[in-house]
Amino acid sequence: MKYLKLFENFNEEDIHSICKRYGIKNYTINNDGSIDVDGYVDLSEEELTKLPLKFNVVSGHFDCSFNKLTSLEGCPEEINGDFSCSKNKLTSLEGCPKEVGGYFSCSNNILTSLEGCPEEINGDFYCYNNKLTSLEGCPKKVDGNFYCSYNFLTSFEHCPKKIYGNFVCFNNKITSFDYLPFSIGGNFYCEDNPIYEIWKLFEDYDRIDFFNDCDPIREPNIIILDLFNDCDPIREPDIIILDRLNFFLEKIGKPPVNNVKGYKCI
Repeated sequence: MKYLKLFENFNEEDIHSICKRYGIKNYTINNDGSIDVDGYVDLSEEELTKLPLKFNVVSGHFDCSFNKLTSLEGCPEEINGDFSCSKNKLTSLEGCPKEVGGYFSCSNNILTSLEGCPEEINGDFYCYNNKLTSLEGCPKKVDGNFYCSYNFLTSFEHCPKKIYGNFVCFNNKITSFDYLPFSIGGNFYCEDNPIYEIWKLFEDYDRIDFFNDCDPIREPNIIILDLFNDCDPIREPDIIILDRLNFFLEKIGKPPVNNVKGYKCI
């Protein structure tokens, strides 16, 4: 297709034709072949395998969701509205916008890293339903809600320091409250994680620092040699020290427990 030429080889006629094809209006062509758009850009559900133009600044929203993109090459540098690249085949956020004025959604891809994200998001941040094992590279500040559910996260490490809305991280593999944001303006949802079995005992975000001070969770790297399985090393499950957990529960007026599902209690 002629819309998939290299950006730098486009002449003005090409750019006008492509903008007409995708309903892009109020645009200015820059010397490098990129365009600024005074308004929104909607490239969703076009079966694109790459972006058809090189964008620079977009004053409204930019939506390239529900395509077959494997790269964000050509994305705007700056978007004053919302940005969505959800429902594609992205494995990386390389090339994504540096500044986004609204929400940022990269959900429903096959991302293994958040490297390349803007440092600050002025709305909600969606990275759910990917293949993330770490939040490294995620924004340092999120003014809205933070959604990282349906991934393979084992830790809250690299979370934003502050989330002004809800923090939603259910359906991961998180076993500890370490590295949680200092403050959450909304609610904390961690269902379908091992840590939820502990969270539901008290469900008070303001108590987490005290919980961590009591230090009831241990994560040993105990190696067991199984002679019937070619001596493969097996990692022990996370351990709860019941005396410390029950001390914490007693101090906040909650009843003691004898076990915690998903943990080895000692």
